[in-house]
Amino acid sequence: MNKSERLFALLTLLRARRYAVTARVLSEAMDVSERTIYRDIQSLQLSGVPITGEAGIGYLLDKRAHLPPLMFTEEETMALEVGMKMVRAWSDKGLAKAGQSASAKIQSVLPDHLKRQLDQIPVLVPDFHIESDFAAASETIRNAVSSHQIIYFDYLSGEGVATKRCVQPLGQVFWGKVWTLVAWCELRDDYRSFRVDRISGLVVTDRKFELSDEKSLRHYLQRYRTFS
Repeated sequence: MNKSERLFALLTLLRARRYAVTARVLSEAMDVSERTIYRDIQSLQLSGVPITGEAGIGYLLDKRAHLPPLMFTEEETMALEVGMKMVRAWSDKGLAKAGQSASAKIQSVLPDHLKRQLDQIPVLVPDFHIESDFAAASETIRNAVSSHQIIYFDYLSGEGVATKRCVQPLGQVFWGKVWTLVAWCELRDDYRSFRVDRISGLVVTDRKFELSDEKSLRHYLQRYRTFS
């Protein structure tokens, strides 16, 4: 990586941080020496980038500063386009439309050589959206998650047992084949997961729920990783 690429990568790391970060952390993230980080920070500051801080304490980029938009590398651009196609193919109608719009915006500002690269991506992902009961339920669930509204639905287990559920929806997880709803079951007072394609009769109620450190999608995933 040459110096300009390194400065760009350093600026990207600082943009992503909400609090001051030390040169040691930055050097480990970029696989360079702390001395190199000190020199690069000074170069950015001399060029007018509003970075505050000092050696031994940490550095912070002023979030109020206006910086030019970031440009992606060829592989990053390919990754974004493949991801957008996956969203368009396997998510709900609302996200599929947003993915299409985001992809168009990104491509509209890409240089010609990157646009040509996108036409030759060696990874094929069908990006057509298929209307289905699953997609409709998924979008309704996503909206209920965002608004913290309790939902009711009928659920058919893998053994063919039909039950009625009342849950606090926390999020959806895609496992490469099916989407599952992660929720807090009010009856069991614990996490439960449900395959979205087995949900029917979905009703969003006016009842609200609150998240907490012990009840959230992040907490569920942390616990899942611990148990796995």
